[in-house]
Amino acid sequence: MAPKDKEAVTLTAETKKGEDDEKKKTNNNKKAKEAAAAEETMSEEDMALKERLETSVEILLDTDESTKLEIRQKALDDVIVSELRSATASMTSVPKPLKFLRPHYASLQKLHQTLMKQTTELTNEQKIFRARLADVLAVLAMTMGNSDERESLHFKLNALSDYKSLPSTQQPDEDNLGTWGHEFVRSLAGEIGVEFAERQLEAAAPEDETAPAQATNVDDLLEMVHTIVPFHIAHNAEAEAVDLLIEVQQLKTLLTLDTIDQGNYERICLYLCKTADYMSDPEDLQEMLETAYELFKKQEQHYDALRVALRMNNTDAIPDIFRACKDELVLKQMCLLLGRHRVNYEVDDEDVEGVEGADTDELNELVGNEKLSDQFLKLAQDLDVMDPKTPEDIYKSHLAETGGFSRRREGGGGSNVDSARANLASTYVNAFVNCGFGTDKLMTTDEEWLHRNKDHGMMAATASLGSILLWNVDEGLTQIDKYLYSEKDYVKAGAIMAVGILSSGVRNDADPAIALLTEHIEGDVHILKCAAATGLGIAYAGTAREDVMDLLTPTIEQQSGGGDAATTMMQVSLAGLALGLVYCGKCDDIVGGTIVQRLMEATEEELNHSHARYLCLGLGLLFLNQQEKADAMIEALRTIEHKISKYAVILLETCAYAGSGNVLKVQEMLHHCAEHLTEDAEHQMAAVIGLGLITLSEDVGSEMALRTFDHLLHYCELPIKRAVPLSMAVLHISNPDFSVVDQLSRLTHDPDAEISQNAILGLGLVSAGTNNARVAGLLRQLSEFYSKEAGHIFCVRIAQGLLHMGKGLLGLNPFHSDRMLLQGPALGGVLVLLHSCLDLKSTILDKSHYLLYYLTCAMNPRMLITVKPDMEWRPVTVRVGLAVETVGQAGKPKRITGFQTHQTPVLLGAKERAELGTEEVLALSSSVLEGLVILKDNPDYNPDESMNA
Repeated sequence: MAPKDKEAVTLTAETKKGEDDEKKKTNNNKKAKEAAAAEETMSEEDMALKERLETSVEILLDTDESTKLEIRQKALDDVIVSELRSATASMTSVPKPLKFLRPHYASLQKLHQTLMKQTTELTNEQKIFRARLADVLAVLAMTMGNSDERESLHFKLNALSDYKSLPSTQQPDEDNLGTWGHEFVRSLAGEIGVEFAERQLEAAAPEDETAPAQATNVDDLLEMVHTIVPFHIAHNAEAEAVDLLIEVQQLKTLLTLDTIDQGNYERICLYLCKTADYMSDPEDLQEMLETAYELFKKQEQHYDALRVALRMNNTDAIPDIFRACKDELVLKQMCLLLGRHRVNYEVDDEDVEGVEGADTDELNELVGNEKLSDQFLKLAQDLDVMDPKTPEDIYKSHLAETGGFSRRREGGGGSNVDSARANLASTYVNAFVNCGFGTDKLMTTDEEWLHRNKDHGMMAATASLGSILLWNVDEGLTQIDKYLYSEKDYVKAGAIMAVGILSSGVRNDADPAIALLTEHIEGDVHILKCAAATGLGIAYAGTAREDVMDLLTPTIEQQSGGGDAATTMMQVSLAGLALGLVYCGKCDDIVGGTIVQRLMEATEEELNHSHARYLCLGLGLLFLNQQEKADAMIEALRTIEHKISKYAVILLETCAYAGSGNVLKVQEMLHHCAEHLTEDAEHQMAAVIGLGLITLSEDVGSEMALRTFDHLLHYCELPIKRAVPLSMAVLHISNPDFSVVDQLSRLTHDPDAEISQNAILGLGLVSAGTNNARVAGLLRQLSEFYSKEAGHIFCVRIAQGLLHMGKGLLGLNPFHSDRMLLQGPALGGVLVLLHSCLDLKSTILDKSHYLLYYLTCAMNPRMLITVKPDMEWRPVTVRVGLAVETVGQAGKPKRITGFQTHQTPVLLGAKERAELGTEEVLALSSSVLEGLVILKDNPDYNPDESMNA
């Protein structure tokens, strides 16, 4: 470097240094001026307070023996403690005593350290002084201390140990935590949680073998917790109390508290139930739900206790809840809930012992949904939708021809779609649209339509009677009976299936399904065997009946031997699927062992069969929503030396974690999708459906999954893209969200036939039973666009049938009871369709289209009907609006938004909630207004008061 350059650098450095010094001086002067200005603007009152506090601090710090301990104690108690307590009682702004004491924090801290180091034995007065000083420092450390070192907590623990060493006569009477204000208690609770976790980690460290046991290690913290929790609950901070107990693993403490009463138990239990979804450890989840269950029982809220028991899948608790309940109307309401959840429970005399007016036959009728058909038909009459609809009423072909988008057909406007396929589609549309109404214009009037179909078409047409007469067992059997004795096997097979469909979710004393289907499942005719297995699966979904298992097991165990492997595998797979649905979510070892054994023994030819997937799905349904209980079966499936092994493992894993929102499992599924495969990628398709299945229970997970699907569509191979529309649909069943409909609509025009077909069926699932006008328009356009594509037009017709299902009175959404409960058989029925869509050409678009009838397991009226105790209708005013999450909110927040006021009966959407619009009556279903709700008169209702209000 040249000398001139060096000089220049030196000059620049000196100049810079000078500038920095000037800046520092300016800043210091500025601060001094600001402090002086602040003092000038301070009121006389504030000045007096500041002087008083500073004088007190000086007295405290005066260690000269001439200053007596009494004077120092008085300065601490009468000035600093009292000012701090009065200022921190409610913190709307930074309290002035905290501001004024800030400069003295370090000196007070040193004083406390000096006192702590004293080796000589302290007198009781000195201990009180040291404890009081620690109390003050704990409050000051809340804003001034180092949060990482948890100074506030350590000062408080020192104070508590000093107070404990005093004789009982000299210990403070007042609550030494709550009196310092709510903010201080909250801050302390946060530090306790961190400290607890750190101590546990230290105790668990393998190198530290001499560490004390956990119980003794955290006793001092738990002592504070037992003071903080009642304080929080008494001051409407229930969520913070629960959070603290979760952090220190003492949730069961809630059951011992006297502060939980009629006024706050509801908020605590709601918070417990909603927070349980975010627990990564199944044991923690179980503990939270058990605590909510016990609290509800303690408050004699039996209906809510039953909801939590069903949420835990704990059917063993049902008898206890019934026996604890002594109100006949609440018992009826609980039976209605069991019927809606498809629980196969038999109410006996012991359950209603001591309950006046309770009739076990009537209660069992409610559990068995025997009156569901009557109520549904009465609803249809009330809404004036009883007139049967034809498929043409749904297609509205005249609108498609003259619509804004029209693609003129070649060859004089004739359609190329073969009439057999078109008639088959019309059969399903007719079955879905007139579902449950007991009458239509194709099947119940004459037999002409039946003979316009061939073979499998005749089977579907006869089976459609089961759907049209759904839930009406007595009348339905009369109409189906004549087809059971037909000479044509396909008509007989359809009638067999119709008997099963008819009985879906309904328990009848005669038990017609098993009586009529037994001989056919044990027979030798292939199509009758397949139909009987499917009929049994639909009729007894979720009932876990052993007699059904005994019927289906021999079919699963049969070997092809010298016979046709394809025929045998089809029977085996459909029987396995039916058995899985019958034992849905029951984790039965015998059923699981039978299915896994059959998969292991199957030949390669059998496992290559397109229907082998249903055997895997049967196993998945067996462990639906049971999480880690499926681990042993997953390991067993890994031993199968065939590509189906991967598919079966992922299918079982996704079913086991369905609705759990488990983030680790979501990551695992995404990891499977990262591989770029164009062949043998069925396991990736199962993983994509699994993404929707795992996250469908909560909104945050659903939103994240939808974003992920965008990435999958951009970067992944065709097999994964084909499954994306199905996964989108499972997140929004019967809930036509605008953005999802938009995305699916774009995918319906994809160049790949399978993506577009799946997107079309996805639109049907998303809009099922909603009569959504936008989706109806899109499907009409698609029917014109794909008029020459037989496969596509069939999918469009099925989607149109689903859209107008039950003329808009039915839904397929598996969630109910304010989206708290997931109905296993309903989700199982939807999964049959989704996994069929992974290979449409070999299933729905081939000869196994009758598997669409599995959707009847998921069909439920989306109604709200209010009734009197004798089950007669009682119309009342209700508000229906979009459900709003109110967990952890203070006061009584609004639970719905954008509501409209209606008179019952009303229809509810997937994300809608209803509230009573009058105080004249009380609902026995707690705050959940869905399905049939029994009302009773409000004894506290005063008409004059409500008029004045």
